[in-house]
Amino acid sequence: MSIEERVRQQMELITSGTVEVIPEEEMRRKVGTSLSTGRPLTVKLGVDPTRPDLHIGHSVPLTKLRHFQQLGHQVVLIIGDFTALIGDPSYQDVTRPVLTEKEVERNARTYIEQAERVIDTTRARVVRNSQWLSPLNFKEILVIASRFTVARVLERDDFSNRYSEGKPIGLHEFLYPVMQAYDSVVIEADIEIGGTDQKFNLLAGRNLQRAMGKEPQCVLTLPLLEGTDGVRKMSKSLENDVGLTDPPDEMFGKLMSIPDGIIWEYFRLVSRVEPVEIEQLKARVESGEANPRDAKERLAVEIVGMYHGPGEAERAAAEFRRVFSMRELPERIKTVEIPRSRFSDGGMWVVDLVVYLGFVSSNGEARRLIAQGGLTIEGEKVEDADLELAAQQVDGKVVRKGKKTFARVELV
Repeated sequence: MSIEERVRQQMELITSGTVEVIPEEEMRRKVGTSLSTGRPLTVKLGVDPTRPDLHIGHSVPLTKLRHFQQLGHQVVLIIGDFTALIGDPSYQDVTRPVLTEKEVERNARTYIEQAERVIDTTRARVVRNSQWLSPLNFKEILVIASRFTVARVLERDDFSNRYSEGKPIGLHEFLYPVMQAYDSVVIEADIEIGGTDQKFNLLAGRNLQRAMGKEPQCVLTLPLLEGTDGVRKMSKSLENDVGLTDPPDEMFGKLMSIPDGIIWEYFRLVSRVEPVEIEQLKARVESGEANPRDAKERLAVEIVGMYHGPGEAERAAAEFRRVFSMRELPERIKTVEIPRSRFSDGGMWVVDLVVYLGFVSSNGEARRLIAQGGLTIEGEKVEDADLELAAQQVDGKVVRKGKKTFARVELV
Protein backbone atom coordinates (compact mmCIF):
# COMPACT_ATOMS: atom_id res chain seq x y z
CA MET A 1 0.00 0.00 0.00
CA SER A 2 1.35 3.45 -0.89
CA ILE A 3 2.24 6.10 1.71
CA GLU A 4 -0.55 8.29 0.30
CA GLU A 5 -3.15 5.57 0.85
CA ARG A 6 -1.89 4.88 4.38
CA VAL A 7 -2.06 8.62 5.16
CA ARG A 8 -5.62 8.72 3.86
CA GLN A 9 -6.61 5.77 6.08
CA GLN A 10 -4.99 7.25 9.17
CA MET A 11 -6.54 10.67 8.59
CA GLU A 12 -9.96 9.06 8.22
CA LEU A 13 -9.74 7.59 11.73
CA ILE A 14 -7.96 10.61 13.24
CA THR A 15 -10.55 13.11 12.02
CA SER A 16 -13.62 10.95 12.70
CA GLY A 17 -15.91 12.61 15.23
CA THR A 18 -13.83 15.80 15.43
CA VAL A 19 -15.14 19.37 15.25
CA GLU A 20 -11.96 21.05 13.97
CA VAL A 21 -8.52 19.96 12.79
CA ILE A 22 -6.12 22.92 13.03
CA PRO A 23 -4.56 23.04 10.46
CA GLU A 24 -5.66 19.92 8.60
CA GLU A 25 -3.02 20.04 5.85
CA GLU A 26 -0.27 20.31 8.45
CA MET A 27 -1.75 17.34 10.29
CA ARG A 28 -1.71 15.36 7.06
CA ARG A 29 1.96 16.28 6.55
CA LYS A 30 2.85 15.15 10.09
CA VAL A 31 1.13 11.79 9.52
CA GLY A 32 2.95 11.32 6.22
CA THR A 33 6.33 12.14 7.78
CA SER A 34 5.63 9.70 10.61
CA LEU A 35 4.84 6.91 8.16
CA SER A 36 7.89 7.68 6.03
CA THR A 37 10.39 7.83 8.90
CA GLY A 38 8.81 5.30 11.27
CA ARG A 39 8.77 7.89 14.09
CA PRO A 40 5.42 7.81 15.90
CA LEU A 41 3.67 11.10 16.59
CA THR A 42 3.46 12.35 20.18
CA VAL A 43 -0.22 12.96 20.96
CA LYS A 44 -1.13 14.85 24.13
CA LEU A 45 -4.26 14.95 26.28
CA GLY A 46 -4.26 16.85 29.57
CA VAL A 47 -6.82 16.27 32.32
CA ASP A 48 -7.03 18.17 35.58
CA PRO A 49 -8.04 16.00 38.56
CA THR A 50 -10.42 18.57 40.05
CA ARG A 51 -12.98 15.89 41.00
CA PRO A 52 -12.57 12.27 42.08
CA ASP A 53 -14.32 10.53 39.21
CA LEU A 54 -14.45 10.50 35.43
CA HIS A 55 -17.72 10.28 33.49
CA ILE A 56 -18.43 9.05 29.98
CA GLY A 57 -18.02 12.60 28.66
CA HIS A 58 -14.32 12.21 29.50
CA SER A 59 -14.26 9.06 27.37
CA VAL A 60 -14.67 11.16 24.19
CA PRO A 61 -11.06 12.47 24.15
CA LEU A 62 -9.79 9.25 25.75
CA THR A 63 -11.33 7.28 22.88
CA LYS A 64 -9.54 9.55 20.40
CA LEU A 65 -6.29 8.74 22.25
CA ARG A 66 -7.12 5.06 21.77
CA HIS A 67 -7.50 5.69 18.02
CA PHE A 68 -3.96 7.09 17.94
CA GLN A 69 -2.73 4.04 19.86
CA GLN A 70 -4.36 1.78 17.28
CA LEU A 71 -2.38 3.64 14.60
CA GLY A 72 0.90 3.07 16.45
CA HIS A 73 1.48 6.58 17.76
CA GLN A 74 2.76 7.56 21.23
CA VAL A 75 -0.01 8.98 23.41
CA VAL A 76 0.76 11.05 26.49
CA LEU A 77 -1.86 11.44 29.21
CA ILE A 78 -0.91 14.42 31.34
CA ILE A 79 -2.44 14.45 34.80
CA GLY A 80 -2.61 18.16 35.57
CA ASP A 81 -1.86 17.89 39.26
CA PHE A 82 -0.20 21.34 39.18
CA THR A 83 -2.68 23.09 36.87
CA ALA A 84 -5.53 21.68 38.98
CA LEU A 85 -4.34 23.89 41.84
CA ILE A 86 -5.63 26.81 39.75
CA GLY A 87 -8.43 25.10 37.86
CA ASP A 88 -9.24 25.73 34.21
CA PRO A 89 -11.08 29.08 33.90
CA SER A 90 -12.58 28.09 30.53
CA TYR A 91 -16.31 28.90 30.48
CA GLN A 92 -16.30 29.78 34.18
CA ASP A 93 -18.07 32.95 35.31
CA VAL A 94 -16.38 32.95 38.72
CA THR A 95 -12.94 32.06 40.06
CA ARG A 96 -12.74 28.35 40.90
CA PRO A 97 -12.19 27.37 44.54
CA VAL A 98 -8.58 26.40 45.20
CA LEU A 99 -7.99 22.68 45.87
CA THR A 100 -5.46 21.37 48.35
CA GLU A 101 -2.56 19.25 47.15
CA LYS A 102 -3.98 16.31 49.10
CA GLU A 103 -7.35 16.59 47.28
CA VAL A 104 -5.61 16.80 43.91
CA GLU A 105 -3.42 13.77 44.65
CA ARG A 106 -6.40 11.66 45.72
CA ASN A 107 -8.29 12.60 42.55
CA ALA A 108 -5.21 11.97 40.37
CA ARG A 109 -4.94 8.36 41.53
CA THR A 110 -8.57 7.64 40.61
CA TYR A 111 -8.20 9.34 37.22
CA ILE A 112 -5.35 7.06 36.21
CA GLU A 113 -7.24 3.94 37.35
CA GLN A 114 -10.37 4.98 35.45
CA ALA A 115 -8.53 5.99 32.27
CA GLU A 116 -7.42 2.36 32.01
CA ARG A 117 -11.01 1.51 31.15
CA VAL A 118 -10.61 3.32 27.82
CA ILE A 119 -6.93 3.42 26.82
CA ASP A 120 -4.05 0.98 27.19
CA THR A 121 -2.05 2.76 29.90
CA THR A 122 0.76 0.18 29.59
CA ARG A 123 1.51 1.61 26.12
CA ALA A 124 0.88 5.24 27.07
CA ARG A 125 3.07 7.77 28.83
CA VAL A 126 1.20 8.87 31.95
CA VAL A 127 2.89 11.87 33.52
CA ARG A 128 2.08 14.66 35.98
CA ASN A 129 2.80 18.24 35.03
CA SER A 130 4.04 19.06 38.54
CA GLN A 131 7.24 17.29 37.42
CA TRP A 132 8.24 20.32 35.31
CA LEU A 133 5.98 23.12 36.57
CA SER A 134 6.83 22.87 40.28
CA PRO A 135 10.62 23.36 39.80
CA LEU A 136 10.25 26.54 37.70
CA ASN A 137 11.74 29.62 39.34
CA PHE A 138 10.27 33.09 39.00
CA LYS A 139 12.73 34.14 36.29
CA GLU A 140 11.76 31.14 34.16
CA ILE A 141 8.08 31.89 34.67
CA LEU A 142 8.63 35.49 33.53
CA VAL A 143 10.35 34.30 30.36
CA ILE A 144 7.47 31.95 29.51
CA ALA A 145 4.76 34.50 30.42
CA SER A 146 6.44 37.14 28.24
CA ARG A 147 5.32 35.16 25.19
CA PHE A 148 1.68 36.07 25.96
CA THR A 149 -0.15 39.39 25.90
CA VAL A 150 -2.97 40.53 28.18
CA ALA A 151 -4.97 41.58 25.13
CA ARG A 152 -4.74 38.07 23.67
CA VAL A 153 -5.83 36.44 26.93
CA LEU A 154 -8.73 38.88 27.32
CA GLU A 155 -10.05 37.77 23.94
CA ARG A 156 -11.42 34.71 25.72
CA ASP A 157 -15.17 35.05 26.24
CA ASP A 158 -15.00 33.87 29.85
CA PHE A 159 -12.45 36.54 30.81
CA SER A 160 -13.90 39.36 28.68
CA ASN A 161 -17.43 38.70 29.99
CA ARG A 162 -16.29 38.68 33.60
CA TYR A 163 -14.24 41.82 33.05
CA SER A 164 -17.13 43.72 31.43
CA GLU A 165 -19.52 42.60 34.18
CA GLY A 166 -17.15 43.71 36.91
CA LYS A 167 -16.64 40.16 38.21
CA PRO A 168 -13.22 39.48 39.75
CA ILE A 169 -10.56 37.65 37.75
CA GLY A 170 -7.65 36.26 39.75
CA LEU A 171 -4.23 37.08 38.32
CA HIS A 172 -3.33 33.40 38.75
CA GLU A 173 -6.13 32.47 36.30
CA PHE A 174 -4.22 34.22 33.48
CA LEU A 175 -1.41 31.75 34.11
CA TYR A 176 -3.55 28.67 33.44
CA PRO A 177 -3.27 28.68 29.60
CA VAL A 178 0.42 29.58 30.01
CA MET A 179 1.04 26.46 32.08
CA GLN A 180 -1.00 24.18 29.83
CA ALA A 181 0.89 25.55 26.82
CA TYR A 182 4.22 24.89 28.54
CA ASP A 183 3.18 21.24 28.94
CA SER A 184 3.21 20.99 25.13
CA VAL A 185 6.69 22.53 24.98
CA VAL A 186 8.12 20.09 27.54
CA ILE A 187 6.78 16.89 25.99
CA GLU A 188 7.27 18.20 22.43
CA ALA A 189 3.70 17.39 21.42
CA ASP A 190 2.95 16.90 17.73
CA ILE A 191 -0.80 16.89 18.35
CA GLU A 192 -3.00 17.97 21.26
CA ILE A 193 -6.64 16.99 21.63
CA GLY A 194 -9.41 18.44 23.76
CA GLY A 195 -13.02 19.57 23.84
CA THR A 196 -14.27 22.60 21.94
CA ASP A 197 -14.17 24.55 25.21
CA GLN A 198 -10.38 24.00 25.24
CA LYS A 199 -9.66 25.60 21.87
CA PHE A 200 -7.97 28.71 23.32
CA ASN A 201 -5.73 26.62 25.58
CA LEU A 202 -4.83 24.21 22.78
CA LEU A 203 -3.86 27.03 20.42
CA ALA A 204 -1.85 28.65 23.23
CA GLY A 205 0.30 25.53 23.26
CA ARG A 206 0.80 25.75 19.50
CA ASN A 207 1.78 29.43 19.72
CA LEU A 208 4.17 28.95 22.65
CA GLN A 209 5.94 26.07 20.93
CA ARG A 210 6.51 28.26 17.87
CA ALA A 211 7.71 31.19 20.04
CA MET A 212 10.21 28.92 21.79
CA GLY A 213 11.67 27.55 18.57
CA LYS A 214 9.86 24.20 18.44
CA GLU A 215 7.64 22.76 15.75
CA PRO A 216 4.06 23.78 16.63
CA GLN A 217 1.53 21.13 17.48
CA CYS A 218 -1.63 20.51 15.50
CA VAL A 219 -4.94 20.71 17.35
CA LEU A 220 -7.96 18.41 17.34
CA THR A 221 -11.13 19.69 18.99
CA LEU A 222 -13.88 17.26 19.94
CA PRO A 223 -17.57 17.83 20.71
CA LEU A 224 -18.72 18.14 24.31
CA LEU A 225 -21.12 15.44 25.40
CA GLU A 226 -24.45 16.73 26.68
CA GLY A 227 -25.53 15.44 30.06
CA THR A 228 -28.48 13.18 30.72
CA ASP A 229 -30.71 16.27 30.91
CA GLY A 230 -29.99 16.88 27.21
CA VAL A 231 -29.33 20.56 27.87
CA ARG A 232 -26.01 21.22 29.58
CA LYS A 233 -22.51 19.80 29.24
CA MET A 234 -22.12 16.59 31.23
CA SER A 235 -20.85 17.40 34.72
CA LYS A 236 -20.90 15.71 38.11
CA SER A 237 -21.61 19.06 39.76
CA LEU A 238 -24.79 19.38 37.63
CA GLU A 239 -25.79 15.79 38.50
CA ASN A 240 -26.37 14.98 34.81
CA ASP A 241 -23.45 12.59 34.43
CA VAL A 242 -22.94 8.89 33.81
CA GLY A 243 -19.84 7.91 35.78
CA LEU A 244 -17.31 5.43 34.44
CA THR A 245 -17.46 3.71 37.83
CA ASP A 246 -21.23 3.82 38.29
CA PRO A 247 -22.65 0.36 39.14
CA PRO A 248 -24.18 -1.42 36.11
CA ASP A 249 -27.81 -0.91 37.16
CA GLU A 250 -27.30 2.79 37.89
CA MET A 251 -25.39 3.34 34.64
CA PHE A 252 -28.09 1.52 32.66
CA GLY A 253 -30.89 3.52 34.30
CA LYS A 254 -29.19 6.85 33.65
CA LEU A 255 -28.71 6.01 29.97
CA MET A 256 -32.35 4.99 29.63
CA SER A 257 -33.35 8.39 31.02
CA ILE A 258 -31.66 10.52 28.31
CA PRO A 259 -33.95 12.50 25.97
CA ASP A 260 -34.67 10.89 22.61
CA GLY A 261 -33.02 13.81 20.82
CA ILE A 262 -29.50 12.94 21.99
CA ILE A 263 -29.57 9.15 21.48
CA TRP A 264 -27.54 9.33 18.26
CA GLU A 265 -25.01 11.78 19.73
CA TYR A 266 -24.33 9.24 22.51
CA PHE A 267 -24.04 6.41 19.99
CA ARG A 268 -21.49 8.35 17.92
CA LEU A 269 -19.42 9.81 20.75
CA VAL A 270 -19.30 7.21 23.53
CA SER A 271 -20.19 3.81 22.06
CA ARG A 272 -18.23 1.45 19.85
CA VAL A 273 -21.15 0.65 17.57
CA GLU A 274 -20.14 0.93 13.91
CA PRO A 275 -21.46 4.05 12.09
CA VAL A 276 -23.30 1.89 9.54
CA GLU A 277 -25.26 0.11 12.28
CA ILE A 278 -26.06 3.45 13.97
CA GLU A 279 -27.48 4.85 10.74
CA GLN A 280 -29.53 1.69 10.17
CA LEU A 281 -31.00 1.86 13.68
CA LYS A 282 -31.69 5.59 13.32
CA ALA A 283 -33.53 4.97 10.03
CA ARG A 284 -35.69 2.29 11.67
CA VAL A 285 -36.63 4.66 14.51
CA GLU A 286 -37.40 7.56 12.16
CA SER A 287 -39.57 5.33 9.98
CA GLY A 288 -41.53 4.12 13.01
CA GLU A 289 -40.32 0.55 12.59
CA ALA A 290 -38.48 0.74 15.92
CA ASN A 291 -39.20 2.63 19.15
CA PRO A 292 -36.68 5.18 20.54
CA ARG A 293 -36.79 3.18 23.76
CA ASP A 294 -35.39 0.16 21.88
CA ALA A 295 -32.53 2.32 20.58
CA LYS A 296 -31.78 3.57 24.08
CA GLU A 297 -31.73 0.02 25.40
CA ARG A 298 -29.29 -0.97 22.65
CA LEU A 299 -27.14 2.02 23.63
CA ALA A 300 -27.29 1.22 27.35
CA VAL A 301 -26.38 -2.44 26.77
CA GLU A 302 -23.43 -1.37 24.63
CA ILE A 303 -22.02 1.18 27.11
CA VAL A 304 -22.58 -0.88 30.27
CA GLY A 305 -20.96 -3.80 28.45
CA MET A 306 -17.91 -1.67 27.65
CA TYR A 307 -17.24 -0.89 31.30
CA HIS A 308 -18.69 -3.88 33.15
CA GLY A 309 -18.78 -6.70 30.61
CA PRO A 310 -21.58 -8.13 28.41
CA GLY A 311 -22.97 -10.36 31.16
CA GLU A 312 -23.55 -7.45 33.55
CA ALA A 313 -25.06 -5.41 30.72
CA GLU A 314 -27.64 -8.10 29.93
CA ARG A 315 -28.41 -8.55 33.62
CA ALA A 316 -28.87 -4.78 34.05
CA ALA A 317 -31.20 -4.72 31.02
CA ALA A 318 -33.34 -7.53 32.46
CA GLU A 319 -33.39 -5.80 35.83
CA PHE A 320 -34.43 -2.51 34.25
CA ARG A 321 -37.33 -4.17 32.42
CA ARG A 322 -38.43 -5.93 35.60
CA VAL A 323 -38.34 -2.78 37.75
CA PHE A 324 -39.61 -0.16 35.31
CA SER A 325 -41.85 -2.15 33.00
CA MET A 326 -43.30 -4.55 35.57
CA ARG A 327 -43.13 -2.06 38.49
CA GLU A 328 -41.27 -4.52 40.70
CA LEU A 329 -38.46 -3.85 43.17
CA PRO A 330 -34.92 -4.59 42.00
CA GLU A 331 -33.30 -7.84 43.13
CA ARG A 332 -30.28 -6.03 44.52
CA ILE A 333 -31.06 -3.24 46.98
CA LYS A 334 -28.28 -1.87 49.14
CA THR A 335 -28.90 -1.98 52.90
CA VAL A 336 -28.02 1.08 54.94
CA GLU A 337 -27.63 0.65 58.70
CA ILE A 338 -28.83 3.52 60.90
CA PRO A 339 -28.25 3.61 64.70
CA ARG A 340 -31.49 3.35 66.69
CA SER A 341 -30.17 6.18 68.80
CA ARG A 342 -31.04 8.53 65.93
CA PHE A 343 -34.71 7.94 66.85
CA SER A 344 -34.32 8.31 70.64
CA ASP A 345 -35.81 11.82 70.75
CA GLY A 346 -39.06 10.86 69.10
CA GLY A 347 -38.08 10.45 65.49
CA MET A 348 -35.74 11.22 62.63
CA TRP A 349 -36.29 14.18 60.35
CA VAL A 350 -37.02 12.90 56.83
CA VAL A 351 -34.48 15.34 55.37
CA ASP A 352 -31.79 13.89 57.67
CA LEU A 353 -32.78 10.40 56.48
CA VAL A 354 -32.39 11.31 52.81
CA VAL A 355 -28.92 12.79 53.42
CA TYR A 356 -27.89 9.85 55.66
CA LEU A 357 -28.82 7.38 52.89
CA GLY A 358 -26.51 9.23 50.52
CA PHE A 359 -29.31 10.13 48.10
CA VAL A 360 -28.28 13.81 48.20
CA SER A 361 -25.44 15.80 49.75
CA SER A 362 -27.33 18.66 51.45
CA ASN A 363 -30.56 19.48 53.26
CA GLY A 364 -31.51 21.87 50.47
CA GLU A 365 -31.25 19.13 47.86
CA ALA A 366 -33.33 16.83 50.08
CA ARG A 367 -36.07 19.43 50.39
CA ARG A 368 -36.13 19.93 46.61
CA LEU A 369 -36.32 16.17 46.06
CA ILE A 370 -39.36 15.92 48.34
CA ALA A 371 -41.02 19.01 46.85
CA GLN A 372 -40.68 17.48 43.38
CA GLY A 373 -42.33 14.24 44.53
CA GLY A 374 -39.16 12.21 44.13
CA LEU A 375 -39.08 10.38 47.48
CA THR A 376 -41.13 7.33 48.53
CA ILE A 377 -41.02 5.00 51.53
CA GLU A 378 -42.48 1.55 50.84
CA GLY A 379 -44.14 2.97 47.74
CA GLU A 380 -45.80 5.87 49.59
CA LYS A 381 -44.82 9.31 48.37
CA VAL A 382 -43.41 11.65 51.02
CA GLU A 383 -44.88 15.12 50.58
CA ASP A 384 -43.93 16.88 53.84
CA ALA A 385 -40.29 17.95 54.15
CA ASP A 386 -40.82 18.61 57.89
CA LEU A 387 -41.97 15.04 58.59
CA GLU A 388 -40.55 13.29 61.67
CA LEU A 389 -40.30 9.53 61.15
CA ALA A 390 -40.68 6.99 63.93
CA ALA A 391 -38.36 3.97 64.02
CA GLN A 392 -41.08 1.54 62.95
CA GLN A 393 -41.84 3.67 59.87
CA VAL A 394 -38.43 3.03 58.36
CA ASP A 395 -36.95 -0.14 59.90
CA GLY A 396 -36.76 -2.77 57.15
CA LYS A 397 -38.47 -0.45 54.69
CA VAL A 398 -37.35 0.42 51.14
CA VAL A 399 -36.73 4.10 50.48
CA ARG A 400 -36.65 5.19 46.87
CA LYS A 401 -35.26 8.32 45.19
CA GLY A 402 -36.76 8.98 41.78
CA LYS A 403 -36.96 5.94 39.54
CA LYS A 404 -33.46 4.51 39.82
CA THR A 405 -32.13 4.75 43.40
CA PHE A 406 -33.17 2.43 46.24
CA ALA A 407 -32.02 1.70 49.79
CA ARG A 408 -33.34 -0.64 52.49
CA VAL A 409 -33.08 0.75 56.01
CA GLU A 410 -31.93 -1.45 58.87
CA LEU A 411 -31.83 -0.05 62.41
CA VAL A 412 -28.96 -1.27 64.56
